[in-house]
Amino acid sequence: MHIGLVGLGRMGSNMRARLEKYGIEVTGYDTNPKVSDVASQKELVAKLPTPRIVWVMVPAGAITDSVISELVELLEPGDLIIDGGNSKFTDDAKHADLAATKSIEFMDAGVSGGIWGLKNGYGLMVGGTDKQVERAMPIFDALRPEGPRVEGFVHVGPVGAGHYAKMVHNGIEYGIMQAFAEGYELLNKREDLIKHLVPTFKAWQRGTVVRSWLLELLVRALEQDPEFEQIEGYVDDSGEGRWTIEEAIQNAVPMPVISASIFARFVSRQGDESPAMKAVAALRHQFGGHAVKKSE
Repeated sequence: MHIGLVGLGRMGSNMRARLEKYGIEVTGYDTNPKVSDVASQKELVAKLPTPRIVWVMVPAGAITDSVISELVELLEPGDLIIDGGNSKFTDDAKHADLAATKSIEFMDAGVSGGIWGLKNGYGLMVGGTDKQVERAMPIFDALRPEGPRVEGFVHVGPVGAGHYAKMVHNGIEYGIMQAFAEGYELLNKREDLIKHLVPTFKAWQRGTVVRSWLLELLVRALEQDPEFEQIEGYVDDSGEGRWTIEEAIQNAVPMPVISASIFARFVSRQGDESPAMKAVAALRHQFGGHAVKKSE
């Protein structure tokens, strides 16, 4: 199989490497000529065998809109676009409708795994028809973690369902990260009792009900900087937490934990240097390579 990949940033470049490792030929395009295989999306499309599959892995919003709009003008009937970025699920119907005007197919794929996906594989949540999923399954099999297909991959439903599931996944992630970070701050306050802070978190990695990959990453961050002295407690958000809360309001679903976690991030941008928010910032950097502010 030979596919196109638009967007060769942190996630896209690692995804290309994993796809190639598992036998998928990839021609990539990026606005950065140093990493791009071709000079333009037009050249990318020309190099792909028909019917084409093009995976889009660029920032959500205007950039994704622009890339998909251009692809729709370049591709041919029967070609397939997969949006694997963090687009809002409501954008998927718009993109699918636009593609349909040229008889081009469209799918959405929520992708989790961050900068560790190259080694460990990516969690995939996809939206589209059964036929589209079957067509793209060699790509999903290459990207997902090794093992049973039901672990790390799900065909959630029609177009939009993949990004909806990823949105809720990220909202849950916000809440878990905040809980670990607040626990860290409380333990760190009691220096009279807690003499071995990092080993305490490390001990939780085996046999406890809170063991998880996020806990492992928190331990990794603490081992690198035990007091988070090299990082500011400033935490950005990439949209999914806000969208999850918006959906909760629309559907009258109470989400006090996730709501509190996103509001805590807002507080962190007002000059609050809490140890908890330093921990959240460190976690985001560990799993996603998200930019952090360094302490002066």
